[in-house]
Amino acid sequence: MALITAEAYKESLNDGREVYYKGEKVDNVATHPDLAVCVDLMAIDYQMAEDPELRKFAVMEDPETGEEISRYYYTPKSAEDLLKAHDLIVKATELGDGYIPLAHDIGADALNAINITANMMGNQDYIDRIENYRKHLQDKDLATCAGVTDVKGNRMLRPSDPAQAHPDFNVRVLEKNGKGIVVRGAKVHITGAAYCNDILAIPCRAMGEADADYAVAFAIPANTKGIRQVCRPFTSHISPLEFPNSRPVRVHSDSLIIFDDVLVPWERVFLCGEWKFAAIMVYNFALMHRRTGCAYRIPLSEQFVGVAAAIAEYNGISEAPHVKEKLIDLIIYLETLKSLSKTACYDFVMRGDIAVPNPIATNMAKYHFAHNYHDVVKIVQDLAGGLTVTAPTYKDYMRPELHDDIDKYLMGNKKISTENRLRMFDLIRRITKSDLETICLHGEGSPMAERMTIYMEGANVLKQCQKLVEEMAEIKR
Repeated sequence: MALITAEAYKESLNDGREVYYKGEKVDNVATHPDLAVCVDLMAIDYQMAEDPELRKFAVMEDPETGEEISRYYYTPKSAEDLLKAHDLIVKATELGDGYIPLAHDIGADALNAINITANMMGNQDYIDRIENYRKHLQDKDLATCAGVTDVKGNRMLRPSDPAQAHPDFNVRVLEKNGKGIVVRGAKVHITGAAYCNDILAIPCRAMGEADADYAVAFAIPANTKGIRQVCRPFTSHISPLEFPNSRPVRVHSDSLIIFDDVLVPWERVFLCGEWKFAAIMVYNFALMHRRTGCAYRIPLSEQFVGVAAAIAEYNGISEAPHVKEKLIDLIIYLETLKSLSKTACYDFVMRGDIAVPNPIATNMAKYHFAHNYHDVVKIVQDLAGGLTVTAPTYKDYMRPELHDDIDKYLMGNKKISTENRLRMFDLIRRITKSDLETICLHGEGSPMAERMTIYMEGANVLKQCQKLVEEMAEIKR
């Protein structure tokens, strides 16, 4: 088979999975009034493969079988492979109006991290399992997500520490039998899990010997017995108080995934007790995932530049010197992110026979985006002004006795209609809303996580530069 349609993807979700939303059990996520919006966003990945103009981004020929497969599920071997995946993520996110569709990409990040770890372990059983699973994903074109973040409990304590309130804050192996392993625990912040086909679960931290039961990685269908998901509520429509927009609303939901004594078949187990390799798997997932994060943050950054330039013009201030300074800062922000993201692909390194983006450049790109995010939002809000939050609503604007006065008094630049100015205020409110702030700061890891990785990966840079100046100073050690 190899590729499926967007409609087939939606139909596959009606499989009896146990999903809850706003306190109610969902019969079918694909037809639920809210969750269907998320499903439509994820379906963009499949629509790209069907579109004659877009399939060049999403589809490639498997060099072994000659079949067309999703580019996401191909094992990257070169800078070209990484760059094409980067361009695919950017284009898909553009089509999602700044929201990444997520049908394959983050699941592919977990897939590659597992593959790298198996190769570095030299465990042929795990190597065969993950390669067979990759072929399964290529053949079925399944939507996947990465279940990484455990709920953790007391974060100052290790997963196995008896001082924890209970032993299930991190997903763990309860039992091994002839069929597979039985796991218990919970994952949180798992975007798109409620409307994926398979969940790839991996550890979210380094483990000690006492934590061996928590060093577990596996893949499991979302409708497996014992898996329950609780979805975060969200707004699935544009408010009737905002100016109407025919473009579809784009949004994702995140799940708390509960694994209640779930049986995972051995052929889908990729780590089971090898605690020394948990950190390697986490590290490589973080690296691949931050590459993905940097790519899909590019369209959002372009939106920030766009709304800043537009509202400066609409307010009649675009020629002011201090405004130009702010716009320059935004251009630097965007172009630095784009340059670092592509540099990471060009300057790739090999890990476990798989090409991965340069670790320092990737973490610099993600840190740059997250660390400066609030400054960028501040610039946009500063240029927009107080009307961003105090302007009359669309319903007020449309009242006959108010329309002409609002139209008269809330005009800025006479070349721009009042309605267009008010529409831009609506858009700015949407793309600078508070939940995006947390996502942009902590998604793919906190800024401190990036800094720690840069320091660790930059150890050789420090040594080389120190050696250089010691030679200049004729210091012998």
